[in-house]
Amino acid sequence: MLLRIEDTDRERSTSQAVEAIIDGLTWLGLDWHGDAVSQYSRAERHREVARELLAAGQAYYCYCTPQELEDMRARAAAEGRPQRYDGTWRDRDPSTAPAGVNPVIRFKAPTQGETNIEDRVQGGVRFNNKDLDDLIILRSDGSPTYNLSVVVDDHDMSVTHIIRGVDHLTNAARQAQIYRSLDWEIPVMAHIPLIHGPDGAKLSKRHGALGVDAYRDIGYLPHAMRNYLARLGWSHGDDEIFSTEQMIAWFSLESIGRSAARFDYAKLEHLNGHYMRNMPDETLLEAFLGFLGHSADGQTLLTKIDKGIKAKLLRALPGLKERAKTLQELKAASAFLFDDPQPDAKAQQILRGDGVQVLKNIYPVLEANTSWTEASLETDVKHFATKHGLKLGQIAQPLRAALTGSSISPGIFDVMAVLDKPATLRRIGKAAGLS
Repeated sequence: MLLRIEDTDRERSTSQAVEAIIDGLTWLGLDWHGDAVSQYSRAERHREVARELLAAGQAYYCYCTPQELEDMRARAAAEGRPQRYDGTWRDRDPSTAPAGVNPVIRFKAPTQGETNIEDRVQGGVRFNNKDLDDLIILRSDGSPTYNLSVVVDDHDMSVTHIIRGVDHLTNAARQAQIYRSLDWEIPVMAHIPLIHGPDGAKLSKRHGALGVDAYRDIGYLPHAMRNYLARLGWSHGDDEIFSTEQMIAWFSLESIGRSAARFDYAKLEHLNGHYMRNMPDETLLEAFLGFLGHSADGQTLLTKIDKGIKAKLLRALPGLKERAKTLQELKAASAFLFDDPQPDAKAQQILRGDGVQVLKNIYPVLEANTSWTEASLETDVKHFATKHGLKLGQIAQPLRAALTGSSISPGIFDVMAVLDKPATLRRIGKAAGLS
């Protein structure tokens, strides 16, 4: 894979936009050969090819003013015709050009017959040449346009395959005409369906996150994202989960469907949760720490992760990752390890009335525990429940609210063991009003 930054649109091609592309590909683990190439930096080469087409009679100067083009479109609209350039300067002598008009250079497209594209996904696609007008290849300021630039760059970079969205099919016809006029070999083309949102409409900002950095910030894992994107519109039997090696071995253009794929956020979350649960804890911890570094509040949290907290995180991960589907959820679920929690609404409700009394009564039992293991804590709590005629949940819920600030957490005995005895007793004492 080659990386070319198509940055001829100078207003949109900011350094931040280019950096986002490179960061996104790097995060996804998609590498490319050689250095990234700036299309804008190759503008002189594009102009050179435009001049070659001009000299060969495959292009011509067009001196139409903006007003003339506007009038041309208005007439076409009034007559119910497609609003295309009508070839005014196609065969006119440039010596008759009006003074003071900087011309554009237009490609002299064939007007008879068809332009055929043999597409590896869409099959044979036919375009009537009468429906394709003479596109501008060099603007009046000398800047090349997209369709010329990509043809020249693909040829010069020895591109063999072009895989892109089906919305580029018309561009494919225009580009094929330029290839043939230059007697250059046309790369293999594959135009894949667009991605739609859950409602069936083309994926857009109203559906939520679009940029790769947004998915990273939500807390998806790069290999889960790769897996999901590869499966979006492509299949290998009923397989849903692939290693990178399997994707490389099994992928083929012929297995891409022609129908638009729907982006299913719930399915992506489910897949990401699967990868999190099946990652070695040490690997998941490193991914989590890397995730924290991408946000201001995460960086603040990183400053609190010393050797002791890191050990607690690692010990808590087996329980935490069973419930978290993203690294963002893992961050929320592990918050109790960093600071004494502020009880949420449900936790506050649990701690009212009987919950506080349970904490007061069990405090001395836990204080007397000398081994502080999950097994010994479970034995003590169950014995306390039997002695006082309580169900285990009537004890576990107040403990969970006091220790994590939530009504949901990993197993309560895991939580107490991970927190250690001093932190557990301090939090219970605070919630029970004992300290």
